[in-house]
Amino acid sequence: MAQFTLPANSIIRGGEHFPAPADASDKRRVEVYRWEPDSGKNPRVDSYDVDLATCGPMVLDLLIKIKNEMDATLAFRRSCREGICGSCAMNVDGTNTLACTKPIHEVEGTIKIYPLPHMPVVRDLVPDLTHFYAQYASIKPWMQTQTPPPPDRERRQTKEEREKLDGLYECILCACCSTSCPSYWWNSDRYLGPAILLQAYRWIADSRDEFTGERLDNLEDPFRLYRCHTIMNCAKVCPKGLNPAKAIAEIKKLMVERTL
Repeated sequence: MAQFTLPANSIIRGGEHFPAPADASDKRRVEVYRWEPDSGKNPRVDSYDVDLATCGPMVLDLLIKIKNEMDATLAFRRSCREGICGSCAMNVDGTNTLACTKPIHEVEGTIKIYPLPHMPVVRDLVPDLTHFYAQYASIKPWMQTQTPPPPDRERRQTKEEREKLDGLYECILCACCSTSCPSYWWNSDRYLGPAILLQAYRWIADSRDEFTGERLDNLEDPFRLYRCHTIMNCAKVCPKGLNPAKAIAEIKKLMVERTL
């Protein structure tokens, strides 16, 4: 592994450089996107030489170490550290992923960390997900029924009906898939994107939901659904191993079937 020794005042790609401690035994260069909107300055990339010998195994451990020991001004989201909440979604080494489940050893050379692409940035690695969650709310992501629930038990499903939700309910809304989709980059104002459409199909496929027709009507639009061109970036980057493109294809198939 290359070893870096630069003076503390070195400027790299327009940003600051933070050297590793003198006694560091396993240094690795980390480049992080930085932007402080209140400063009025352009975004920059700061670099940090981190001692991996005293760091945990995941990229999130790396960021926490930088914030705790090198640069307290660095901003990023995190919560569960178990790949459950989706808070630490970001672009690492050119691929959208969860920092808490991305092993450092999988990245060769300089570790480059950026916020999710094509999203407004609140600060540093924190994307503005306001529009993303507004789109999620637009599909009414809860069970809708007309018949009253049974008085003495839950609404039941067969084992086969329940299995139809596998590969759908596991979505954690991290937005890795939507922000890796070129169609979403250019049409996010109208196209719902893979994450939201997978969530929409989760309720369409649920045998207990009684508003399938209304849900399909809501998606019947040249942009909301049909901007998907099966590029498959969504399936490649999903940290939960899901396939949003397949869910979108199932919605399209239902659209055709109901017109026959």
